[in-house]
Amino acid sequence: MTQALWTPSAQRIANSRWQAFIQHLQTHGIEPGDDLHAWSVAHRADFWRELVDFLAIPMTPYTQVISTDGMPGTTWFAGSHLNVAEVLLRAPDTDIALVTLGEETASPRRISFAQLRHEVARLAGFWQSLGYQAGDRITTILPVGAEAAIAYLAAASLGLVYSSCSPDFGLTGLYDRLHQITPKLIIAAPATFYAGRRHDQRDKIRQLQAMLPGETGLLWTQAPADRDDRGPTWHWPDLPAVPKPLQFASLPFAHPLCILFTSGTTGIPKCIIHGGSGSLLQHLKEHALHVDLHAGDRLLFYTSTGWMMWNWMISALALGVTLVLYDGAPFTPDTRLWDIAEAEQVTHLGAGAQYFAECQKRHLQPRRSHHLCALRSLLSTGSPLAHETFDYIYREIADDIAVQSISGGTDILSCFALGRPTQAVYRGELQGPGLAMDVVILDQDGQELAPGQKGELCCRSAFPSMPLGFWNDPDGQRYHQAYFSRFPGIWAHGDFAELTQHGGLIIHGRSDATLNPGGVRIGTAEIYRQVETFPEILESLAVAQTYAGDERIILFVRLGTNDPLQPDLEQRLRERLRQQASPRHVPAMILSAPALPRTRSGKLAELAVKQILHGGQVDNVEALANPEVLDWFRDLPIAQRVQTM
Repeated sequence: MTQALWTPSAQRIANSRWQAFIQHLQTHGIEPGDDLHAWSVAHRADFWRELVDFLAIPMTPYTQVISTDGMPGTTWFAGSHLNVAEVLLRAPDTDIALVTLGEETASPRRISFAQLRHEVARLAGFWQSLGYQAGDRITTILPVGAEAAIAYLAAASLGLVYSSCSPDFGLTGLYDRLHQITPKLIIAAPATFYAGRRHDQRDKIRQLQAMLPGETGLLWTQAPADRDDRGPTWHWPDLPAVPKPLQFASLPFAHPLCILFTSGTTGIPKCIIHGGSGSLLQHLKEHALHVDLHAGDRLLFYTSTGWMMWNWMISALALGVTLVLYDGAPFTPDTRLWDIAEAEQVTHLGAGAQYFAECQKRHLQPRRSHHLCALRSLLSTGSPLAHETFDYIYREIADDIAVQSISGGTDILSCFALGRPTQAVYRGELQGPGLAMDVVILDQDGQELAPGQKGELCCRSAFPSMPLGFWNDPDGQRYHQAYFSRFPGIWAHGDFAELTQHGGLIIHGRSDATLNPGGVRIGTAEIYRQVETFPEILESLAVAQTYAGDERIILFVRLGTNDPLQPDLEQRLRERLRQQASPRHVPAMILSAPALPRTRSGKLAELAVKQILHGGQVDNVEALANPEVLDWFRDLPIAQRVQTM
């Protein structure tokens, strides 16, 4: 069995909210035994009822925790009402809710909960004056900062349905998403600032406003210099300075809170509708019990407003947590996030796995260059955190820290697996499934696999943050096809994974990107783990290409120099994969690429490259952060041969 990299101290376990929840259960006459997860899955209704009580969530009376159980179609907390904004804004007036920073700002902006409530009331009152009603859609195209958070909370207070897109989306990407949901209002910034450059947003936003169906309003966070209004337009500084008292609409448990968009690399993005109360319960379970956030903690999660981690992070306000919001490039300068973590006494820092891998490639040593005494946990998601990056974190960032690799997605606005503050951390592993998440690994025939066997990550029981459905899918067929067509009544998430002997989980990549040479399924993460141990290689991407009646693996590597891939390095790569993985992991071809395509949330766009190598087209290049790199792959001789077959 693999040796643990870190084990929490007895004091840390005793002070954890996980342990406090167990004690809460015991005081209510419930004995969960040695395995809280197993108890929570076997007693889902008891678990969620006790969580609501434990976290003092102000829900109105309900008749049943779970009724009409099944997937899809479960009814949660029948008859109850709740307002998400009311819960998120309940901390004491003087506590700091938000600390916002940007590349161009000289000093952080600090916003108390009292000030945040005031700003939310201003915006909500403005919308009420325009006649906006529960169910109307509003969208933001904003950087991470106070305005996006205020808009989210104001929408939730009234029962409006919120959506957000990152301002780096192009016009087509914005239109593909927003024309489907016909928002009543767009909130946008006239310009953004990233990596030392100012990016003007005015023409793009105005074109979008004109293209959308109906009469879409536009609220600028600042008045543009030209004031070239082409439709109903307002300016945030002009909102009434003295708002009406903030009121919270009483909303049914299943009232929609937000619409999230899939990445759209294989077609027009899907619009996933998420309920407010169910998402809130799931988030607070994860924040309190798994991430172990307490009132007064400081959470910095490096994200964009187009990634579900932004929505996930905002919910931590309900626990009295201060959110440290950074808008800018993470390596401008190299140590920017670590500078903020030190200055703001961040207790929990999160980012995509690519960020920590890049820190490793840059040989950053935060434990030597910064005082990180407040930091208790690092959160990583977006893609599997490599085994060697686990080692790097404990060697060069902190040795007494909980490294939590977490995995879920836009589909559930939460996690299937994440950290456990009372358990050891093992390299390459997520610590375990989320509480009350009946996670299993199934083979292609739907049979449960034992630990150590690789298969499909699935969930056999309903959970509160399941989508309410897809937008413009009245009979639910697209929703059912996306998650339940593979195994009826079971959520198939599309991850290729395995459970470990000590209850952890390893994600080997996306099922639709799984390699299958000679009929043996290989997760792409298994290859990346070995390849990216080479200091000469910055990143890699592997795809399977149909060839001679089978599949062959094509590996693309991005080198740290402009030099071509040398035969010696290629040979060492092949030898390491053969010895450390298996002969089937050795690629048929290894090619040096100038850049690799990634989605806007930082995930490798393996399917886009696979489509090109098979003579296809990428349906929605706007889903990519760097679509221009696809031209290099289209010009490859191996792609051209496939196209002419």
